[in-house]
Amino acid sequence: MQIKRMCRIGAMGGVIALLSGCAASSGSEESAIGGYFARDLPGMPADPLMSPVDNPILEARGLHNPPPSLIRRALLAQHERWAGTPYRLGGSSFRGIDCSALVQNVFSDTFRFDLPRTTEEQVRTGLEVERDALRPGDLVFFRPPGVYRHVGIYVGEGRFLHASTSRGVMISDIDNRYWQRHFWQARRTLEPTRLAQRLGGIGEG
Repeated sequence: MQIKRMCRIGAMGGVIALLSGCAASSGSEESAIGGYFARDLPGMPADPLMSPVDNPILEARGLHNPPPSLIRRALLAQHERWAGTPYRLGGSSFRGIDCSALVQNVFSDTFRFDLPRTTEEQVRTGLEVERDALRPGDLVFFRPPGVYRHVGIYVGEGRFLHASTSRGVMISDIDNRYWQRHFWQARRTLEPTRLAQRLGGIGEG
């Protein structure tokens, strides 16, 4: 089974790279390196579901007080779910999605938390946090060249999940020179402990 899976990934895997926002952008592209981020992922089916194996959402629901560390795992699981989805301005499905719709979908599916649809509205959500105080689940905003703003979700270890105009849904390095130059601000919708509780369906309402 494992050999078949490796062959399938080798045949279908695409290279996960970086660089673009909700508007077309320029700059040198980055290759994701190390551990989880170096894996090539095949395209997902029209309506993929997360595997019940090592599913952080199911794990959180089995705990009375799920730890905030599960937030990162849940976001990485969402990356696998959406990986390969192309960018489409105004899109909100696996056929094509833009950056703010991805953020909205991930928060709804993962944390049962409703965010506004547009980047302009999302940047007014929660409280602003310093870049060096980022925690998994924080929203990160950028002002690349052009008329559009860009948003993603910080997943930890200097990486964020987003929908790139050139590469589709991917994970990128927030310390990359391009993203450092165009970083705008970060927002925290909920404290990590409360966000983890919503992951497990605890204390909602």
